[in-house]
Amino acid sequence: MREHHSVYLDGTWLPSTSTETIEVLDPARDEVIATVPAGTDEDVDRAVRAAQAALPGWRTTAPARRAAYLEALADQLDAHAEEIARTVTDELGCPVGFSRAVQAGLPRQVARSYAELAATHPFEERIGNSHVFHEPVGVVGAITPWNYPLHQIVAKVAPALAAGCTVVVKPAENTPLVALLLARLVDAAGLPAGVFNLVTGLGPVAGEALARHPGVDLVSFTGSTRVGRHIGALAGGEVKRVALELGGKSANVILPGADLTKAVKIGVANVMANSGQTCSAWTRMLVPAEHHEEAVRLATAAVAKYVPGDPRDETVRVGPVVSHAQRDRVRGYIERGVSEGARLVAGGPQAPEGLDRGCYVRPTLFTDVEPDMVIAQEEIFGPVLSLLRYQDTEDALRIANDSRYGLSGAVWSEDQAEAVAFARRMRTGQVDVNGGRFNPLAPFGGYKQSGVGRELGPHGLAEYLHTQSLQL
Repeated sequence: MREHHSVYLDGTWLPSTSTETIEVLDPARDEVIATVPAGTDEDVDRAVRAAQAALPGWRTTAPARRAAYLEALADQLDAHAEEIARTVTDELGCPVGFSRAVQAGLPRQVARSYAELAATHPFEERIGNSHVFHEPVGVVGAITPWNYPLHQIVAKVAPALAAGCTVVVKPAENTPLVALLLARLVDAAGLPAGVFNLVTGLGPVAGEALARHPGVDLVSFTGSTRVGRHIGALAGGEVKRVALELGGKSANVILPGADLTKAVKIGVANVMANSGQTCSAWTRMLVPAEHHEEAVRLATAAVAKYVPGDPRDETVRVGPVVSHAQRDRVRGYIERGVSEGARLVAGGPQAPEGLDRGCYVRPTLFTDVEPDMVIAQEEIFGPVLSLLRYQDTEDALRIANDSRYGLSGAVWSEDQAEAVAFARRMRTGQVDVNGGRFNPLAPFGGYKQSGVGRELGPHGLAEYLHTQSLQL
């Protein structure tokens, strides 16, 4: 077990003012593998003051120079990709193959994309007799989740740095080790002191201190809608900008005539990735009533291929969920689905065979799910898929939009134009059409209670910029 005692402030590692620590659990082996400081209000204040002190120099650094720093950071992420993957597997329980491809791979892409944007974005423009400047917002407080622990930090830090902002990061308490590793890589990349700062800690202490700190100009939070409301209220009390990337209950709509086998197989894979701990997962599969039983058969066979196991085993495709609390939460939803009358055709609330130790959940499939059931309305955040039938395309659209969330979704059709037309009527921020690949340059964010603002690409950069107009 490794004991960490320091936070990263003003370009150096300094002891936390806290005497309390947070235990980091390996959810596969049910063992504590590390401790980190439970940062205090004072730690957060020191970090914000360091960011404020660094801001004048960083905001006036030429964009091309900021781009060079981001390239250097991306190089560090490349060089340490395997260490990143192993660290995420240790603290999250993510299968190591997925950790390499996504948990380590995606942040590298995002960092490089913002290096390019920093060098090419027009931070000035002329509009008639006005000269418009795109200025950095200032000090950014980034509060990040545990499900994609490095990507979610880089998706906030990279655009903030590209824009000329300085940053204080408060990572999720379940997965702080990869965040500490990132601080090491930031240091190795040579970023100026105070531009990037990191405080580990609990959400109700360090997270809240960061959200309400008067020296923070923008709070970017990713997590549950419940916590997002609270963070937004704290930040709003200081009249500061807020970006919120929150929950989802995304619909995967398989239209009549679509390739049912392909759509079901990819739909199941989408939900099982990262043990279902993905805010944009397509957890509601909508199929035509006349093809319902065939879809059930296909989905049951697909789910059976996801056998939980040790995430360090290269052949394992689904590991544990992140914690005991998350395991119990997901199992509780499975029990709720059964009590509501949904038909359980795969999985269930019991521990997977031979895996009584650890935070494992059976990959689970429900059918005969009605749109108003709890399992069809609330975000479960585990490997649980609900299959719903619809009567016609208007009924499918009604069910797909019958959610307080609107983060993501999918549409399948033999006619791409039909799929695009359907997707345009879905009240959600991002839709994959016939298996379209995730694009780290496209804006990501939600409608309704899935959040406020956008991440990734030029739209993500815009979140960290103010505009100033000079009339000449």
